[in-house]
Amino acid sequence: MPTQRPETVPVDLRHRCLEENSHSFFSANGVRRQVTPPEDDECDKTPTPRPAEPSVDGPARDIPTPVSTSDDTTSETEQRLSQSISSSSASLHLNEGNLTGTLSSPWPKTRFVPNSSSSNLQPGSVFRGTQQSDRQVYEVEVQLQHVDMAESFLCGYLKIQGLTDDHPTLTTYFEGEIIGSKYTFQTKHPEWGSTDKVDMQHWGRFPAWRPLAKQAKTQQDFTTKNFAQRENIFMRWKEHFLVPDHRVRTISGASFEGFYYICFNQVTGCISGIYFHAKSEKYQQLELKHVEDHGCTPAFEFR
Repeated sequence: MPTQRPETVPVDLRHRCLEENSHSFFSANGVRRQVTPPEDDECDKTPTPRPAEPSVDGPARDIPTPVSTSDDTTSETEQRLSQSISSSSASLHLNEGNLTGTLSSPWPKTRFVPNSSSSNLQPGSVFRGTQQSDRQVYEVEVQLQHVDMAESFLCGYLKIQGLTDDHPTLTTYFEGEIIGSKYTFQTKHPEWGSTDKVDMQHWGRFPAWRPLAKQAKTQQDFTTKNFAQRENIFMRWKEHFLVPDHRVRTISGASFEGFYYICFNQVTGCISGIYFHAKSEKYQQLELKHVEDHGCTPAFEFR
């Protein structure tokens, strides 16, 4: 039987069909045949990746993931930071203890600056003038070291010139009682050698005291109220020892066993005084004036 020649298919048509349907193709004899699709199991199967084998021979170890590595690093950092803070805190506490021990003081933390009633009557104030007797006049300088009106107390140095040939300059340390709420016009020191009569005689020589004389004679332990606010302040100054050698008690031709009755005028800054000693010349006059310091006065405090 003769073989039948198949019909010829144009090349362009074949190419177009191949592009439109990739599942079909033409057989060698020109007949189009449907391509059998692969089974579903074969198409859906996805190759499972195999774990990489370690390149180094030995037992397999757990390889930390990036998350676990970050957590471990953070934990270690926090631990080091906590240890550092604890160490710093302990060191700071120790240093504070050492600092407290170094700066500790036996004196109270609260300090009160001693008050004064006048710009002329304060620590560092200087007064210059004379002490006059019937026979001689001596130059005198007084420098206050401490003034405390609340305690009715002051102290300082008294320097006198030309009292003896062997000692051209004598400096003594003195303490003062301010007449007011704590001390009265009556001298309460028997060793000073004064009596009530002697007190009245010497206070009576101050013109500022005369308005108070009647009350002082009739009232026992008479004193002045609001003494710091008055124009005139009354005091007693007692010399205690020589400066700088406090061991010297007696000097030929001089004596500091007595004391001064003092009247200080807060307005003018002048000091009037009368020296008393049972064996010395009576009513030796002390006249001093404040040395202007224009308010530049250092402060001293004795402990």
